[in-house]
Amino acid sequence: MVFKKMLSAFGVGGPSVDTVLTNPNTRPGLTLDGQVNLVGGDAEAAIEQVVIGLVTRVEVEGHDTEYAGTMEFHRMVVSGPLQLAPKQQLSIPFQLPVPWETPITDVYGQRLHGMTMGLRTELAIARAVDKSDLDQVAVHPLPVHERILEAFQRLGFRFKHADLERGHIRGVQQTLPFYQEIEFFASPQYASTIREVELTFVTSQRGVEVILECDKRGGFLSAGHDAFGRYQVAHIDADRVDWAQVVDGWLRETTSRYGSLRSQYGGGHGHSRGHGMGGMVAGAALGVAGGMIAGEVIEDAFEGDFGDFGGDE
Repeated sequence: MVFKKMLSAFGVGGPSVDTVLTNPNTRPGLTLDGQVNLVGGDAEAAIEQVVIGLVTRVEVEGHDTEYAGTMEFHRMVVSGPLQLAPKQQLSIPFQLPVPWETPITDVYGQRLHGMTMGLRTELAIARAVDKSDLDQVAVHPLPVHERILEAFQRLGFRFKHADLERGHIRGVQQTLPFYQEIEFFASPQYASTIREVELTFVTSQRGVEVILECDKRGGFLSAGHDAFGRYQVAHIDADRVDWAQVVDGWLRETTSRYGSLRSQYGGGHGHSRGHGMGGMVAGAALGVAGGMIAGEVIEDAFEGDFGDFGGDE
């Protein structure tokens, strides 16, 4: 009997948890619906709480170092304390709001290379090892995101990579502790002035703030540098404008007014791709704050090849 209690304390013969999503596909501002299924173990268990949370992989930069870790950026308690009898089956329905700033993971049904997203379920058990479950989630673009991404493709840009950078962009109203960078190789018509472009969406209920970072080529007497541009877009404008023309205008304006933007955002300490958004990022805090677990890579929890969005490594 004592041995059985010891096994139970280490999770052997204890309750199990399995979360089933009604649909793993969602968009920023919508919800993820599903249910948490609990099955009792060999003995009665005191469940302290059941919590679900969205987790993703985030890049963190320190002094001359960079590492990736998982971050839980949105969580919700779906059940408080309850008693689970031996072999008892219990289903708890939930509806989790997806934050407006949640990064995009899938475009045209394909996983953006470099992006991961999951829903983690935690079952806190009194006097025992906590149980958990992880389910893959796909976050698709809103219409205005989709039109802008389509415009880059129409202009000949090729997708390279996407990732999340820990920190806040100066002057931008952010609610999450990271921002997404979607990187493109420049198309031939821009290749004489731009090497690459990084695109960031900071989305709210009203619209999207679009941040562009252009890696400009050097001239005959000038070195290459990064140019930044910020643009506001309303959700209702998604089908009202020629987005290829708008994005072309953004790119030309951004690359032509480098000096004023540089002084506005400051020099910056840079990140892994040169100076990058360093000048715009206001002091990214490092460590375990905000649910960051250094060195734990979320891809290990997922199986299969997520494919690529028409780009190179």
